[in-house]
Order: sequence, then C-alpha cells, then structure tokens
Amino acid sequence: MTDAPLLPACAEFSAAMAQARFALLHSAPLAPKTRSAYLIDWQQLEDFAQAQTLSSPAALNDIHLRAYLAHCRETGLTNRSIARKSSALRWLLRYWQSELIPCPANPDALKAPKASKKLPNAPAIETLNQLLDQPVAENLLLHRDRCMFELLYSSGLRVAELVGLNLSDIDRTEGIARVTGKRDKTRLVPVGSQAITRIEAWLPLRRSLLRDASEPALFVNQLGARLTTRSVQYRLARLSQHTALGQSLHPHQLRHAFATHLLESSGDLRAVQELLGHESLATTQIYTHLDFQRLAAVYEAAHPRAQRQKPSSPPNLP
Repeated sequence: MTDAPLLPACAEFSAAMAQARFALLHSAPLAPKTRSAYLIDWQQLEDFAQAQTLSSPAALNDIHLRAYLAHCRETGLTNRSIARKSSALRWLLRYWQSELIPCPANPDALKAPKASKKLPNAPAIETLNQLLDQPVAENLLLHRDRCMFELLYSSGLRVAELVGLNLSDIDRTEGIARVTGKRDKTRLVPVGSQAITRIEAWLPLRRSLLRDASEPALFVNQLGARLTTRSVQYRLARLSQHTALGQSLHPHQLRHAFATHLLESSGDLRAVQELLGHESLATTQIYTHLDFQRLAAVYEAAHPRAQRQKPSSPPNLP
C-alpha cells in the first residue's frame, strides 16, 4: 500500500488566498484598477509567505506583516506604494475574518506610512486659451477633440467620466451634465457656454461616424464606438504638441486647472469639492496649497519688508 501524496506546505494558505481573490473579483465594490493592484499585492504577499514557509493564514501574525512591509521598503517602494499595499492587506485580513478563516494578524495594527501629497500640475489660463481657442481645421476628429478638452476643463471631469458620458447625460438647454464618477456615484456639473457651443458643433459630425444608430456614447471614434481613456490621453498629448504649448498635457491636468482656477476666483472650497465629486474635503484641500503659493509670490513681490535682499559683494580688502 502506497502512502497518499502530501499536499504542498503552503496549500492551505494558497487556498485561502484563492478564496479571497474570487471574492475580490466578483463582489468587492472596488474600481477595476484597485482590484488589479490588490491582486498583485496579494501575489507578492503569498510569495513572501512561501519563502517564510507559512502553511496557512493561522501562521500569519503581525510580526510577519511588518517584516513584509519592511521588505517592500527595502526594495525601494515609495510611501504611497506601501500605503496601498497596507490597504490591500487590510482588505484581505478583514475578508478572512468575515469568513471565519483563522488568522491572528490584526488589520487595524497595519499603520500605513503617510504618503507625501504631490501638488497637481495645473496649466496656466493662457496655456489653456492657446489650446482651446486655436482655429480648428476642417477635420471632424479635431472638432471632437476640441469639444472633449473644452468639456474636461469646463466641468472638471475625470477622463473616465468624460468617455462614460452618453447623449442623454447632457442637457444643452440648462447647461448641465450628469456624470458617473468613482464607485458609480452620479453628480450634476455645470457645462460652460463655450463647451455647449462645441457640443452643438460636434453632434452632426458624430452622426456621420456612427455605424449603429443606437450607440449612446457622446464621444465616439472613427468606427463609431465609444472612445477609450487611452485614446483621449493620446489625442490631447498630440494636440498640445502640435499647438506648440511647450509641454505635453494630460487630461487630468485640465481637471486640476478647473479646480485651481475656480478656487482662485471664488475661494469656495466646498463648492469645488462638490463639483469635483470628492468624498472628502481633505482631497480638495490640496488645491489650497497651490492658491497659497500664488499668494505667497504676490506677498514676496509686493510687501516692502518681505522682499529678500540680494547678498552684497564683499568689500575689497587690502
């Protein structure tokens, strides 16, 4: 009689990970990019667990998790990346808790490092005027592109929100758009008169591209299908280079410009928060740093005792 084959040492750990992956992909209310990132983070944790010969989640404790995050730091990952990995670990541990899978590691004990806030790079008003006011050649794709970029700046949209717009989402009479943002939350945003004018000019051209009259997308490609975010990124980079702006723009910079310029003019942080669709006011407050930088520059230039003195030349000594 032969002995039954032994299971791999980490089979129980791998089975628990597979169960969590299934739940993440089929029931978690997370954005697709977040899911993909979590899956990568979990695979790296599983590799680490195998290297530590951890046979099951019951063998995983807080010390192991701290060692794993320390290992991540040693590989050169930034605080922002490690903070995301901490979030992925917390989701995993809480899922195991909900499924009564024994694991002594405490998700609340995972303290993510504070990620440094990167100030958004918002183009100047003059740069955007140069981009949006240039004469448009008789090219329907250029008409579409100008319409898209006018709308991005006019309403502070994310690029995913832009490509997700349907014809029925735009009320051209009232100048309002219904936008579906993160976690499928909808909000109403104003649409400026110049953006409405561009949309009115684009709609007849859009019909000429359609192959299926039932296509609901506001912005379509040459085949009459809904545009992708990657296409919008490419078209803006290409147009900004051809317009000789001196920089290659990204769609999110138009959203930053919307928030920065609106805040500079109104000072109403709460209104900007609502228009951007930020859940937390803290997310919107990053734009106050930009506004303060502008005010600080004015102060340095105008206040008689704020101007920094240039160091005088040393006297000629004998």
